[in-house]
Amino acid sequence: MKKYFRPLVITSVIFIYLIIIAGAVVRMTGSGMGCPDWPKCFGYYIPPTEESQIQWQPNHDYKSGTIVILNEELRVAPKSFTSGPTYNSNNWEPYTKHNYAQFNVWHTWIEYINRLVTVLSGIPILLMFIISFGYWKKNKQITIFATLTLLSMLFQAWLGKVVVDSNLLPFRITIHMVMAFVILAILLYLLYLTKERKTSAKFPKAFKTVLIFSVILTLVQVSFGTQVRQHVDEQIKVLGELAKSEWLNPPTLSFYIHRSFSILIVLINGWLCIKNRKSNLGLSNLSWVLIFIGLEAFTGIIMYYFDFPFLSQPLHLVLASLLFGVQFFITLEVFKLKPLV
Repeated sequence: MKKYFRPLVITSVIFIYLIIIAGAVVRMTGSGMGCPDWPKCFGYYIPPTEESQIQWQPNHDYKSGTIVILNEELRVAPKSFTSGPTYNSNNWEPYTKHNYAQFNVWHTWIEYINRLVTVLSGIPILLMFIISFGYWKKNKQITIFATLTLLSMLFQAWLGKVVVDSNLLPFRITIHMVMAFVILAILLYLLYLTKERKTSAKFPKAFKTVLIFSVILTLVQVSFGTQVRQHVDEQIKVLGELAKSEWLNPPTLSFYIHRSFSILIVLINGWLCIKNRKSNLGLSNLSWVLIFIGLEAFTGIIMYYFDFPFLSQPLHLVLASLLFGVQFFITLEVFKLKPLV
């Protein structure tokens, strides 16, 4: 069974990136409230495709937890019943977690696909957790971090519910995204633990210090990026989705810091790449770091100067997550060179 562990870790990493992509698309399209409840969607496991499905209907079988929109308000069935020829308020209760009572089939299904990807990602992680106990005698870290991955995914699922119940408070959305980065880091560590390592290269202390600094800079850059995104979300609520040219007019202090940090990030990682080549340190993945930084800067320029074209926002976030993933894995290679015990 151990031979399946590493492929399951790789599959889980891919799913985490798919979750990040799906979450970014949800945020870009404003589909986060496409399903007003969690984990179901309007009380259904398969979401509605037409507005008539979530409107009250006479002589209709309703199951407990079903939600309808009535007079621009959400109503939930506390128990299963069959409706009569006229609406009976005694069969319904107000949905009190939030008052977002709108239906858009595209928003509903985009949010549903986001949740579906999250659920599917739990399958390889659960299998990985079970198989990890075979490593207990050889390397307890593998079992411990596989368990931590499963617990983190459960916590992430709970955060998803909190985000929906809060009607998409920007700060909670950011925490939800940061948690995806944490899970990604744990999985990459597991990937590293199960990797065959044949070299025992030694890295200069200055190189290690600058490498750690570069990873910290990336995390700081991402944190300021989320603040900029929160500001954009608030502007969309005030100005509307069509006023893209005004979302960052005028730019915030967080935006200027976010943009300025990109210059420092390029310089720091450029130095690491030059040092790696001159000293033959063998870190081939450092080239990908510069590629992702370049693409990240390009999408940032596109968003600011061309008024947030379609898919530019999720692409910007996905590139940031790819950059972090590569940097984190390189850091593990540099600081954890001992073979498996």
